[in-house]
Amino acid sequence: MPLHPEYDAVLKQLAATPGPALTELPVADGRAMYRMMRPAAPDIAVGAVADRAIDGPGGRIGLRIYTPQGTGPFPILVNFHGGGWVIGDLDTADAVSRQLSSDVACVVVSVDYRLAPEHRYPAAVDDCYAATQWVSQHAAEFNGDARRLAVAGESAGANLAAVVSHLARDRKGPAIRFQLLAYPVTDANFHTASYRANAEGYLLTREGMQWFWDQYCPDVRERNNPQASPLQSQNFSGLPAALIMTAEFDPLRDEGEAYAAKLKAAGVSVECIRFDGLIHDFLAMSRQLSAAKPGMDKATSALRKALQA
Repeated sequence: MPLHPEYDAVLKQLAATPGPALTELPVADGRAMYRMMRPAAPDIAVGAVADRAIDGPGGRIGLRIYTPQGTGPFPILVNFHGGGWVIGDLDTADAVSRQLSSDVACVVVSVDYRLAPEHRYPAAVDDCYAATQWVSQHAAEFNGDARRLAVAGESAGANLAAVVSHLARDRKGPAIRFQLLAYPVTDANFHTASYRANAEGYLLTREGMQWFWDQYCPDVRERNNPQASPLQSQNFSGLPAALIMTAEFDPLRDEGEAYAAKLKAAGVSVECIRFDGLIHDFLAMSRQLSAAKPGMDKATSALRKALQA
């Protein structure tokens, strides 16, 4: 179907006020731009928000813990922000984290993992797995129920959620019940049909993704490691049930759907939904654009079902 009119209007507005591409900016400026695109949303009410830091394999890892209203203990969602492993942070993940905590009635633990290029692959993987372990082991400290644990992420964050799910299976824990993967990066292949069709003009570009990979994992050989490109794994059995959401006008569409097919072939319970007419990063616009709201509604309903007692 054609690009949704709401997104068509957004992209035309952006085109009318051109600026330098992300790939042309210093990394610090790219991070500032992304924070402007995805500001924190303190108006989304939750029961409590607390920042803390834990020991990680490369230093302290920041966490932001969102507790819903109610008595608990609550199910837990560990959320890994997007931004190509380079430009996201706790603030850019704030609106989605708050929405999920409120609508699902779960504790959301947002992870401030180390970013590239200062900390290249596998630093983000190591931090995200360590944070998930800590959350499972310390759930009682924040009124969480470790028996009902899920992981989630958008884009590069979804890549990390998928990789953490593999590691948790292979290392015998923690027990993850569900994975929510929104427009995930699953491979370093820039030649799929969706990359060719959506190389530019839809916010996330092929050039941008190549730049992200160059910052995160400049050694092209390392990109074939399943901990960088989970689609390259040889074993998809025994992984948590999953919801994978893709967008029609997204370079990453095909690799997300290919990942869902690998899970399904291995006997994993997986639902894969392509949101026609939409572009990458649509969860972030679910409050502003009616076209994006069904994506958030699907995410919250799937999590509620998966994390019920």
